Amino acid sequence: MQYAIVDGERREAVAGARGLCPICGAEAIAKCGPRVVHHWAHKGRRDCDPWWENETDWHREWKGYFPEECREISHIAEDGEIHRADIKTPTSIIIEMQHSSITDAEREAREAFYGNLVWIIDGRGFRQNFDVYHELPHPNSAIAADIVWEKARRGMKGTIGGMFYRLSETQPDDILVRVHSLNEIQTKVEETYCGHHQYDWIRPRRAWLDSSCPVFIDFGGDLLVKLEIYDKSNLRCIRYVAKRELIRDAMRETDARAIGNV
Repeated sequence: MQYAIVDGERREAVAGARGLCPICGAEAIAKCGPRVVHHWAHKGRRDCDPWWENETDWHREWKGYFPEECREISHIAEDGEIHRADIKTPTSIIIEMQHSSITDAEREAREAFYGNLVWIIDGRGFRQNFDVYHELPHPNSAIAADIVWEKARRGMKGTIGGMFYRLSETQPDDILVRVHSLNEIQTKVEETYCGHHQYDWIRPRRAWLDSSCPVFIDFGGDLLVKLEIYDKSNLRCIRYVAKRELIRDAMRETDARAIGNV
């Protein structure tokens, strides 16, 4: 925990301090060693929130992008169940930062509990297994409506560079179709481009592919990778979204699904 209740106020951990857990009221002890992120821990037992994970510098950096009053906010369900959200914005959007792997069961439980939720995933541990390939036109553009892309895969140079066929050239009973390359429409793609790309995730963490809430992956740097479905063929794609765009949208939008949209 970044905050505990000390003398009736939320305070960050300092060496030797004691406080109370904001959720359960149990005694909390400040942990301020030289090799750990300064935090509060329950005395003598595990955190009262089962969705807790060890906080890293990465977590703390992300929390720092938001006002203090948005950090570690207790969220209470109608049945009285309580969990501590990493971020809860003034517009009631919940942002959860996840560094470690997660089961489908826990992801689904957290999405059902919070509802209006955005995931930010620490992707630095699997960056070498995540390839981003060619640009895609805006999914709502006229050119996109006539195109079906071949799924780009690592090791398949043609698909990595961009291969597609046109619906306008194809009949339902056609066995063979004319395949085109991105080079033929590069200029038109660039005219409507707004951050979408094909990608291939080797040994993906499928919990995130199946999420019902927006998922943003942080590989480091100023751009995040948002997982999306591109078109009616269910082609998976990513969209690059600036961190500042996510933070701005989260503070003013009321629907988590509107964050990073175009």
